[in-house]
Amino acid sequence: MIADDALVIAGKKLQSRFFLGTGLFPNPYVQQEAIKASGAEVLTFAIRRVNLDAVEDDSILQHLERENFQFLPNTSGAKTAEEAVRIARLARASGLSNWVKVEICADEKTLLPDPVETLRATEILVKEGFVVLPYTSDDPMLCKRLEEAGAAAVMPGGAPIGTGLGILNPYNIGLIVEQAKVPIIVDAGLGSAQDVAQAMELGVSGILMNTPVARAKDPVMMARAMKLAIEAGRLAYLAGRIPKRRYASASSGLEQFISRL
Repeated sequence: MIADDALVIAGKKLQSRFFLGTGLFPNPYVQQEAIKASGAEVLTFAIRRVNLDAVEDDSILQHLERENFQFLPNTSGAKTAEEAVRIARLARASGLSNWVKVEICADEKTLLPDPVETLRATEILVKEGFVVLPYTSDDPMLCKRLEEAGAAAVMPGGAPIGTGLGILNPYNIGLIVEQAKVPIIVDAGLGSAQDVAQAMELGVSGILMNTPVARAKDPVMMARAMKLAIEAGRLAYLAGRIPKRRYASASSGLEQFISRL
């Protein structure tokens, strides 16, 4: 990657644009190897699955060298802003992190984020000094409102969590990126390296995923594939693609050659 193309969130410089979830892996060894292969610096996990009374002995965290990572605990399981705020406060009080991914899903079938409660929780937690990265829908106006509320980054989903459907509305993701003054991280719904590269070429700042890596036949190999897709998509975005054309345009200078005959 380009040496000076770092991602900066709340003053923290990150060389990797890959945010990785730590759940669903078949065992801790595979989890650790996948994290290494991903090159991820930001790791996310559900606060409700962590033993907050003994964080250092927790089954998820005890295998990680905390000084090497930025933890991004999430409020998965919360259905209201009040629940999300309470979970975030518990995580910070336990010493986990003052970064939090606000995740509020009231519909268990779709797991789509609740826009009203997400915005409320973001406003409250920002005022309390948290670095808030809310998971939200791909609504450009809502993403703007979350930014205005003080979100350090905004994380729209490409599709519902765990579906692997890819970017369902690339137009909206493009609009979100165009109007944003904070990093945009695509979170949820991606399934393949192709999806990842497409998201990055739309100009997003990074990718957060868990299921496509953890549930792959070879999670370690998939982690590396996603890492490379992020890097390729980012380079392609920075390089600038050619415009789309309706008709063919010869790359060999054929038109000039014919004119000389």
